[in-house]
Amino acid sequence: MTALRLDRRLCVAPMMDYTDRHCRYLLRLLSPRALLYTEMVTAQALAHGDVERLLGFSAAEHPVALQLGGSDPALLARAAKLGEQRGYCEINLNVGCPSDRVQSGRFGACLMAEPWLVVDCMRAIREVVGIPVTVKCRIGIDELDDYGFFEHFVLTVRDGGVDVFIVHARKAYLQGLSPKENREVPPLRYEIPARLKAEHPELTVILNGGLKTARQVRDWLPQFDGVMLGRQAYQEPYLLAELDAELLGPGFTPPSREDVVARYADYVDAMLREGNRLPLLLRHINGLYAGRPNARSWRRYLTERGHLPGAGSEVLRDSLQMFRTAA
Repeated sequence: MTALRLDRRLCVAPMMDYTDRHCRYLLRLLSPRALLYTEMVTAQALAHGDVERLLGFSAAEHPVALQLGGSDPALLARAAKLGEQRGYCEINLNVGCPSDRVQSGRFGACLMAEPWLVVDCMRAIREVVGIPVTVKCRIGIDELDDYGFFEHFVLTVRDGGVDVFIVHARKAYLQGLSPKENREVPPLRYEIPARLKAEHPELTVILNGGLKTARQVRDWLPQFDGVMLGRQAYQEPYLLAELDAELLGPGFTPPSREDVVARYADYVDAMLREGNRLPLLLRHINGLYAGRPNARSWRRYLTERGHLPGAGSEVLRDSLQMFRTAA
């Protein structure tokens, strides 16, 4: 079966505790064309847990890719098939997370030291799904951080039928740093994935790590097939709307922030009827006015009002009054 070709020029990274279905719905309101990723879901959890809770999502989120964690080829194949059946447009394997919990399960960044195991995993996945399969990795681990190590990993995994690599342009330290520190302490080395793309143009290479401004994206995108934003897209989600309009061609005018609030409020209504808690829905929209006057007061308003008994979507709608007053 021929796999679907996806537009990967603008992507939002899989982020644990952040990119849940509510976050993705909000981001889709801001950007109709960015490729969104789920939080990492482990193959083990899908084998024994509530599949609908772990994989359920709204069709309005499309295009959305499922990131899996694991190192058992059979379990990953079963998990990938479930993802395809649920309607995800891509299966991505996490070979970049350095947390102790992930390493204890023998997956994440530590798999960069076992490229042939990654090959086995990707072949098993490709045998059962017809959607694209991709890998998200680092440029190295611990002292294995030269270009030769990185290139060998990528080219070995390519033999498993993978030609799309999302590269966090930092190495990972498997011991001694927290996941947060591993996103900040190892230096960014964009030249490493840029060299990979230049020397192997047949590969699709997406740049991830440390991208925070539209200017950075403009500067680096020509050397890659796409860029992936992480926490900046969460902390300043309106940047995604601006990048969609600027980078992905005509046909999209960024919505006003007020329109996003109104549409997300309608979504909140629906989610509250399904039993979701208001504070968990409101937290994703906190960054919408980042950098704008009154943004801090607005966030405080949502936090304080969102925890009151009986509060609902009117918290969002009423919150806009402070911007109208400020204007």
